[in-house]
Amino acid sequence: MSWSDWTRGTEIEPSIYAADFARLGEQLDEVLSAGARILHFDIGDGHFVPPVTIGPVVLRSIEVMVHEVGGVLDCHLMVENPARHFRELAESGADSVTFHVEVVDDIASVVDEARLLGLGVGIALNPGTDLDAVAEAARDVDFALCMSIDPGYSGQAFMTEALPRIAQLRSLLPEAVSVQVDGGINADTAPQARAAGANLLVAGSAVFCQDNAAAAYRELVQAVS
Repeated sequence: MSWSDWTRGTEIEPSIYAADFARLGEQLDEVLSAGARILHFDIGDGHFVPPVTIGPVVLRSIEVMVHEVGGVLDCHLMVENPARHFRELAESGADSVTFHVEVVDDIASVVDEARLLGLGVGIALNPGTDLDAVAEAARDVDFALCMSIDPGYSGQAFMTEALPRIAQLRSLLPEAVSVQVDGGINADTAPQARAAGANLLVAGSAVFCQDNAAAAYRELVQAVS
């Protein structure tokens, strides 16, 4: 299986980082039952981004319930030296890994390391990263993540200056390479990001910080339908 099999046109990816971890299994069951199939899993190391977030221990605790309903786990590595984590993540249930181009010297070799482990691959670009500089390397991945916030903390507001960057990134990539957006996605900004060319929309607070996560997920799906 690969990203071409996982995506159903435009996908809303609930971001586990924003979940209530006292009710994690319950909330995941809610969004999976509502139709979510790609779950975003943020990993921060306290170096590339200030917070230390969730990691393989949490991944192993949820991978069975996600996979048994046909879901996949998309791991966003906000870390230095991302390749050193690929094997453990693959063994813990990750289906894909996304690494930041700002922390690697040779994008192609890092992509190859992930592929050898059977992982899907995305590359992430911070708001200030030059898109043209990585466009060629991005042609060999499954998707490119255009950050619409500074990475690290959930709940930040969407940067409207990301919209022309999304459109530019979409124009630089082959049709088979998806464009993902992460940060500040809600019922208002999701359609804007979709119109700019993104088809993978990561939503954390707009799903898990609402009274009803399933209803919030369905609202976002409806907003981009």
